[in-house]
Amino acid sequence: MGAMEKIKEIEAEMARTQKNKATNYHLGTLKAKLAKLRSELLIEASGGPGGGASSEGFEVARLGDARVALIGFPSVGKSTLQCKLTGTESEAAAYEFTTLTCIPGTMHYKGSKVQVLDLPGIIEGAAHGKGRGKEVIACARSADAILIVLDAGKEGLNRHREILENELQTVGIRLNERPPDVTFNKKAGGGVRFASTVPLTKLGPDPQKLATAIMREYRITSADLLAREDISVDQLVDVIVGNRVYKPCCYFYNKIDTITVEEVDQLARMPHSLVGSVVKKYNIREPLEDDPLKAMLWEYLGLTRIYTKRKGQQPDLNEPVVLSAIRKGTTVKALCQNVSSQMLRDFNFAMVWGKSSKHSPQRCGVNHPLEDEDVVQVVTKTNAQQRQDKNYGAMVQGFSDKYHKKKFDAKKKKQGKLRR
Repeated sequence: MGAMEKIKEIEAEMARTQKNKATNYHLGTLKAKLAKLRSELLIEASGGPGGGASSEGFEVARLGDARVALIGFPSVGKSTLQCKLTGTESEAAAYEFTTLTCIPGTMHYKGSKVQVLDLPGIIEGAAHGKGRGKEVIACARSADAILIVLDAGKEGLNRHREILENELQTVGIRLNERPPDVTFNKKAGGGVRFASTVPLTKLGPDPQKLATAIMREYRITSADLLAREDISVDQLVDVIVGNRVYKPCCYFYNKIDTITVEEVDQLARMPHSLVGSVVKKYNIREPLEDDPLKAMLWEYLGLTRIYTKRKGQQPDLNEPVVLSAIRKGTTVKALCQNVSSQMLRDFNFAMVWGKSSKHSPQRCGVNHPLEDEDVVQVVTKTNAQQRQDKNYGAMVQGFSDKYHKKKFDAKKKKQGKLRR
């Protein structure tokens, strides 16, 4: 029996099993088997753990302050939408599968540069490799946020939103969810130790027995698991599998000019959703103009503008440093890492003006959280303070070795030219 037949058999058994406390253990083991079979099916479709199918045209260098992937069915207006967001010329036509590879573009908004990826349309079954769905979903996993584009005129009958959510859920992409507050560590021996700081009402009468059974499916015999929140069976499986990614996602219903006002109102009330029309310019304008869609992407990406200043000078308000809550965070430490690793090494304290400070200016450390449009002045250690550092000798030696190596290489290169 192949993997697909086993998956269908388990799904059928789960559908006919009543959900109650008595069947919680049985359903949990079935969900663990289902997740394992789906992972094996993905590896098989890619030709092995190292991949097999060509991903030519989908390898895009990571640029900008954040990355957004456009996901949707064919012919819903993704290419036209990317053109309005970034100004990138992408082929758009009235037939399906116009875009066959990943086309990148850059959206400029509030001083930030956001990379927008126009991906080919996916179809039902893309999670198992249909229609180059494997490559499209791999690009989606590498993005900081996902923008699902839907055709408002077709949504009422075809349930495209639900289909796309299921495809992404199948490959381990969790939309608008946060990772469960659970600590899981594998061990070499000692068996399974299970503990929780809150009552677990969703794992049945014996949560430890269920967790042990799920771990057994993945051949884990020794591990420590500590739950700090009331998790479900699906969340427990996600923690044990460990390859899940959690992405913010917003939904854009395009072509609202083809449906009635009542239908538009119904779609607009859906969670994480925005309605509009690219052709009629409803809620979407030109690349350099502000509009509700760009503002929504900015909010979901968690971007923050920080202005820097030197001592005794005015802050630079023309080129802000853009921090991302998804990538490195929005603390003073993330700001130093974004500017220079040497700045973080020599960091002494920071003076902060803005909404995050209790008074202006406020003297802060590296863990101080920053807010949008804060002004920060970083003060580095003096030479006397650096000499007191226990790693000062090794740092000086490293600089000296680098200088002498550079000098020796230049001398050797000059001698080689003279011999010619």
